[in-house]
Amino acid sequence: MKGKALFIINPISGGKNKDGVPDLIEKHLDAGKFEPVILFTDSVSHARQLAKEAVNKFDVVVAVGGDGTVNEVASAIVGSNTALGIIPFGSGNGLARFLQVPMDTVEAIKTLGKGHIESIDSGTLNGNPFFNMAGMGFDAHIAEVFSHNKKRGFISYIKSAFEEINKYKPQLYKIEIDGKSYEREAFMVSFANSSQYGNNAHISPHASVQDGLLDVCVIKQFPFWRLVEMGIRMITKTADKVKFLEIIRGAEITVKRTGTGPIHLDGEPQMQTADIHVKVIPASLKVIVGAEYKK
Repeated sequence: MKGKALFIINPISGGKNKDGVPDLIEKHLDAGKFEPVILFTDSVSHARQLAKEAVNKFDVVVAVGGDGTVNEVASAIVGSNTALGIIPFGSGNGLARFLQVPMDTVEAIKTLGKGHIESIDSGTLNGNPFFNMAGMGFDAHIAEVFSHNKKRGFISYIKSAFEEINKYKPQLYKIEIDGKSYEREAFMVSFANSSQYGNNAHISPHASVQDGLLDVCVIKQFPFWRLVEMGIRMITKTADKVKFLEIIRGAEITVKRTGTGPIHLDGEPQMQTADIHVKVIPASLKVIVGAEYKK
């Protein structure tokens, strides 16, 4: 029996033109498996609304965009029998890369037809879902700065980071992970479901989206001259070997910080209270993964 697939295309994600994507879907999607419906978003949160309306009416809802679009779609279908598909078009594509979804559009479309579905964990931060990475500190600050930048894409993001890194001061965080208390002065604190932020920059190389845990990554202040080294270590999956990164795994985390401020959910910033509650929701999202993905 043929399934129904809804494609939700974000026309502005990653600064990449997607006008030709519908034709590619019609040409390369396995017509024997899926009957496609294609919609474009026209505003913030529109992808979430469209995906919410598709739950239990479609077998698969495909996010055609970046990490923010994936978050919107996944937030609407998490906990349901509708599966998430991804055609990556963002600046980082963190979850797609971790799940070995091809970056090539045609290959990503073909992967949907192969139908290899896994159930993965999700997380919530003060009740807001995330699927790849959430955090506070410098990366949340950069996400907030970047959100006001008219230019999208990886280069613009890196430029924002370099402009802000010397201005940003570490903060004191009181952290409780599964009942055990820690106090840390940190440059940033990340909650990793997958291993990477995006662009194959792995902050927690041994993270798993199927272990029922989040990796709490506490990044302490480090000398500016070691920034290049840290970048290389993330690309080579050895970031956990440096002394200014501490990784603690847990299922439920509370963080008390000095005041309100930005956090990010899969790279999308929002303001949140001083008190933060993070927890994992095991095996809560069905997703089509790439053929190379290994548990």
